[in-house]
Amino acid sequence: MAKLLPAERVKALEERLGTTFSRPELAVTALTHKSWVNEHRGEGFHDNERLEFLGDAVLNLAVGHRLMERFPQMKEGELTPLRARIVNEEGLSRIARQLALGELLQLGRGEELSGGRDKTSLLANALEAVFAAVYLNGGLEPVMGLVDRHFSEALDGVAQALSRQDYKTKLQESAQERLKLTPRYQIVSETGPDHEKIFEVEVALGADVYARASGRSKKDAEQVAARMALEWMDKGEKPGQGTAAEPSAGPKDDTPA
Repeated sequence: MAKLLPAERVKALEERLGTTFSRPELAVTALTHKSWVNEHRGEGFHDNERLEFLGDAVLNLAVGHRLMERFPQMKEGELTPLRARIVNEEGLSRIARQLALGELLQLGRGEELSGGRDKTSLLANALEAVFAAVYLNGGLEPVMGLVDRHFSEALDGVAQALSRQDYKTKLQESAQERLKLTPRYQIVSETGPDHEKIFEVEVALGADVYARASGRSKKDAEQVAARMALEWMDKGEKPGQGTAAEPSAGPKDDTPA
């Protein structure tokens, strides 16, 4: 692929992304490393470093958006490290390799000979530049589509890791030990279309509703509600006592499954 013309690189990139560039010059710049520009001065090429800068922000926005949708009860301090687990050099380079992005890059001779097409940092930077080009070309909507297609595995991995923190079991053990009660979970509502349904679940101990939470699945919502109920128990209070939130709303500080 090293001898492809710029237009051919753009076409190949479009096919791999499943998108089109009405401004192909953006895609060319995204695929152009500074080493190429240094060796082709005066030929009108621009390197992808500025796009890389913008792409970092675009990816953080898009992935952050999807994380907020998946985990509506999470606080900012919990979402930030989850996003960092996805939008990082290793994760971005993995996706770049899946797209075979390295073979589309315009590299200078020295970078080519040193194996630049498979360098983790170079690939991660190029992917950021590509996402910036997509954003400048068509706005946020196509970016979100690309995140859904190419970051779904990483997003699912985060959800699975969180689900392994079994707060339902912890709540059951704690409630039986402290209160001699077994938690009861009830679906309060289901909203949204089938493929994007949001479940709202409440957990009760005896006659008291301790928490209400929502999630993309019944299991996720129950885990969040259990975590919130554990927080009330750790305070030694029932929801609604003192300055606490109303029982139907659960604690004001939401926490993850």
